[in-house]
Amino acid sequence: MRLLFLLFLSLLPRLLSAAPTPADTLHPLSPARLLRYTYANDLFFRTDYYFTQGMTLTLVHPMLARLPVRHLLTAGPRGSTQQHGLTLRYDGFTPLRIQDAFIRVGDRPYAAYLYASFFRISNQPARRQRLTTALEIGFIGPAAGGKELQTAIHRVTGNAEPRGWDYQISNALIIGYRVAFEKQLAASRHIELLGNAEASLGTLYTYAGTGLRLRVGKFRPYFANLSVACPSHSAEPQPWQLYGEAALKGHLVGYDATLQGSPFTNRDPYTLPADAVRRAVLRSSGGMVLAHSGLSFAATATWVSPEFAGGRSHRWGQLGVTVAF
Repeated sequence: MRLLFLLFLSLLPRLLSAAPTPADTLHPLSPARLLRYTYANDLFFRTDYYFTQGMTLTLVHPMLARLPVRHLLTAGPRGSTQQHGLTLRYDGFTPLRIQDAFIRVGDRPYAAYLYASFFRISNQPARRQRLTTALEIGFIGPAAGGKELQTAIHRVTGNAEPRGWDYQISNALIIGYRVAFEKQLAASRHIELLGNAEASLGTLYTYAGTGLRLRVGKFRPYFANLSVACPSHSAEPQPWQLYGEAALKGHLVGYDATLQGSPFTNRDPYTLPADAVRRAVLRSSGGMVLAHSGLSFAATATWVSPEFAGGRSHRWGQLGVTVAF
């Protein structure tokens, strides 16, 4: 399964070069291009359980509008500027104690997944709103490499070796569709308050949620562009940006494969029953962003309420860098 996933990604440039860029006068295509990488780990808070580490690599480029999946992604209102992107995402999860070489009944299962998210953003700066739709395809299970990655990192850093990955969620297909809407609620020169609503239907996560996002400091307007930084060759003025962000989200959880396993398989060594999954989950985050020209750096801390019966709340940190070109 992992080989098929990597083969598809290796053929992606060829597929893009073979397909013409679609012409759509009702939905103009943005020339924005950026590459973003994030790394998250609970080591920042000296813990090593539940969500233990994750990585994303995101590319936004006009050529991604050539992919056939664009027909499955909503274009948004007429006149909105379109941005197309691809995110590769890996996340790994463990129980409370990774030194135990047996199933910890009542605790979170070992799980890891890797998927590609093909997304389309319909941005409306004048109305200060944005619609994002995404198609997510990948896999959960040993093929994602969670055991190998965590074991290698712990050996390098001299931490305890995880011993329970043989009981992780089994290999299964991930396919899902996500829709998110963002709208400015209030703003002044150095403050922006945004509201958002989001829903996902898929074999990995099924949920609906809403939240608020606050930005304070010196920044470009949120809906001015997808990236917080203009490329160095842009004709726009490029002052320094330094601001803080805080967000609060609430999710109503319908299904969580990292706790329950795939909905279409029953081969998992261990999963939590449906009645053990917390259906209402809160998540808050706060961080700082520094940006100039085509480069930006972000540091964020995230807290999540207990996700299953008997579980703890959890915290982790994330570092990110974005290059606009």
